[in-house]
Formats: sequence, C-alpha cells, structure tokens
Amino acid sequence: MGALKKESLERERIWTKDFVLICLANFFVFLGFQMTLPTLPLYVEHLGGNDQLIGLVVGIFTLSALAVRPYAGHALESRGRGMVYLTGLAIFVISVGSYSLITSLLLLFAMRIVQGAGWGLSTTAAGTIATDLIPASRRGEGLGYYGLSGNLALAFGPSLGLVLTEHISFPLLFSICAALGLTAFLLSSLIRYKKVEWQPGKAAAVKWDFYEKNALKPSLLIFFITVTFGGIATFLPLYTHEKGVAGIQWYFIIYAAALMLSRIFSGKIYDRRGHIAVFLPGTALICAAMLLLSWLPNSLALFTAAFLYGMGFGAVQPALQAWAVGSSPKNRRGMANATFFSFFDLGIGIGAMTFGQIGHWLGYRDIYLTAAFSVLVSMGMYLWILRNEKPSRAA
Repeated sequence: MGALKKESLERERIWTKDFVLICLANFFVFLGFQMTLPTLPLYVEHLGGNDQLIGLVVGIFTLSALAVRPYAGHALESRGRGMVYLTGLAIFVISVGSYSLITSLLLLFAMRIVQGAGWGLSTTAAGTIATDLIPASRRGEGLGYYGLSGNLALAFGPSLGLVLTEHISFPLLFSICAALGLTAFLLSSLIRYKKVEWQPGKAAAVKWDFYEKNALKPSLLIFFITVTFGGIATFLPLYTHEKGVAGIQWYFIIYAAALMLSRIFSGKIYDRRGHIAVFLPGTALICAAMLLLSWLPNSLALFTAAFLYGMGFGAVQPALQAWAVGSSPKNRRGMANATFFSFFDLGIGIGAMTFGQIGHWLGYRDIYLTAAFSVLVSMGMYLWILRNEKPSRAA
C-alpha cells in the first residue's frame, strides 16, 4: 500500500525535472521575444515606417505562426515533441539574429514571416510538452505555473528592451535576443520527451485536419481577448509618448506582476470550480483596463490599467487553455494546443493590423475603445455558450 501511495503521489507531482526545464526554456525564449515586442515598432519607425507598416510587420508574424500551427499539431503526434520544439527554437534563433543585419523594411517583413513560423512550432510544442508533464487533476494549476515562466519574461523583457535601446544599437539588441533563444534551445535538449507512435496509414486520414473541434469554443473566446494584446504590445509605447505619459517601462513590469499574482490562485480556482468561476470576472477586468487606456490622463491610470489587465488575462488565458486541452481526447492534445494558439495568434495579428489602420485614421485612443468592444463580444459569446450547454470543467 505504501508503495502504491508513493507512486500515486509521484504521478500527481507537478515540479519534476523535465517540467522545470520546459519552464526555464520557455522563460528564455519568451524573454528574447518580449524584448523585441515593444522595440520592433521603434525599429520600423527608425527605418522610416508609419503606423500602418508597424501593424503589418507585427501582424504578419502572428499570421505566419497561425499558418504553421496545424502542421505543428500533426507533427507533435507523429514526429515527436522534441523534433518540433527544437526545430521551432532553431528557426527563432536564426530569424531574430538576422535582424541585426537587416536595414530594409522589405527584408524585415520577410524575416518576420520566418520568425512567425518558428514561433508557431515552438510555442505549440512547448504548451503540449507542459501538458504532457502535468497531472490531469492539477492541469489548471500546472498550466498556470507554466505560464508564469512567460510572465516572468514579460516582467523584464519589454522594459529591458526599451532601456537597452537607449544605450546600445538595434543590431546588438537583436543579437542578445537571439542568444537568449539559443539558451532555450540548449536547455530544451535535456528534456525527456513523451514518445509518440506514428501509424503509417494515418497521414492520409488527417490531411485536411486543421483543428480540434472540441477546442473551438475556448479558442474563439481567446481570439476576441487577444485582439486587445495587439493594441497594447504594438502601439502603447507610441501612444504614451504622444500623450506625454511617463512610465511605459513600469507598465510592463506591473502587468507581469499582476499576471503572476493572478495565476497563483486562478488555476486552483479553475481546477475546483471550472471556467465559470474565472472567465467573466477576468474579462471584466480586461475591459476596464481597455477603457482606462482609452482615457489615459496620467501615469497612475497607465499603471492601474496594467494591474487590471494583468489580473484579468492571468486568470482567463490558462483557464481557456486548460478547457481546450481538457475537453479534447488525449491523442489530440497537440492539435488542441495548435487550435488554441492559432486563435490566440490570429487575435493578436488581426488586432495589430486593424489597430494600425485605426491609429492612422482616427488616433490611438480609438484603438483601445475598439479593444474594449472586442472583450464585450467575448463575454457575450461566453454567456451564449453557457446558455446552450451545461458548463463543464476542463478536467
């Protein structure tokens, strides 16, 4: 009995060596990515681009990631987790490193497509690897902890990138970001990945299989929420500069701290009570943050919006991901993650490109009013889902 109890506890343990390694690898690649997030718009502006071009450069990255995710989902179940993850990280390192040599907007646009492909492969794989390693009974909690690795990167990445641009050149900045991606690659090579069995006759059967139908509802909800992220990550540094509001570096730090705080308890709430306990409160906070940004009278409003957005997004994102994965068959976890992150990327990409046009035509304020409306659409859709079927926990 003692041996069985010990084995049971071992199965329920989250913090294994491999889980720590995937969290560390995720931290370093996200740190490199987050450092480019607020600085690339500045670089595009440096090269002579306007708001529309900034939106296109940001948006094409996410659309490229979207295009590759269905392939990533299949490859995770056929070629193996490690192959997909390491390939994605290698592409990320090469593409980001190439930015240090690029002085043309056209070449930058092309390499953003390449980077998006690497990002689509690596993030789809990482989420699936983490899901493999987390006990089903603690999935919401475990994915919350896994998400903290990206949140820690978010706490330092954007601010560090913005500070470094004041002291070093853009080429050196991008070389540092590529080195962080290489660190993630080396760490991930130490992980013992779940083995998959590929059946030769299976390829034809799944040729046109681009999504996991059981993951569609939470994926559609995350789409309307991540639209807001396209407006924040792409245009907030330019918006605060235009308004004369100081403290954009602190915005990202406060946002990330609130994300981490939220995920410490929201994952446990999800595991006990399901998505119904976290989705509406979380989206209400996100909507309030967008309305506050549209007003933005001073730095206090900026920091308050950062806290509200972090608390809301930190609760909603892991809950929806756990819902998407938990409602799908075990042999479809890779495709469930691919579906979820495809809609995640699509929201950011469409948001960035749409907001680029809105910012050019109407001004930055209307970006955040539109983003608030998108969150309201997500809330309305969620209520419609609850009305038409019994709410379920993603177990």
